[in-house]
Amino acid sequence: MAYTITNACAVDCEMPCVSVCPVDVIHGAVAHRELAAVAPPERAARYPGLQLYIDADDCIHCGACEPECPVGAIFDEDAVPSWDAGAPARNAAFFRQRR
Repeated sequence: MAYTITNACAVDCEMPCVSVCPVDVIHGAVAHRELAAVAPPERAARYPGLQLYIDADDCIHCGACEPECPVGAIFDEDAVPSWDAGAPARNAAFFRQRR
């Protein structure tokens, strides 16, 4: 099992989920360092539609990320709400493209 990030993620926060992940499985299309260099309120304008994803193949299901998400975008893959049922597949597709 793994956690997944829904499309409620907009990376316009301090991305606390990234810093608490013990196995570094949370990534996005833009490197964390590059995102961190842009003030959170400006990120949405500079990177519209950008979100983070969790690599389900390497997620250890520790749950550290879920309570840290300020917008409630992270869910156990078996508990993803119906409004974004495609989140697990989208997260997996992101990492398939990176490999």
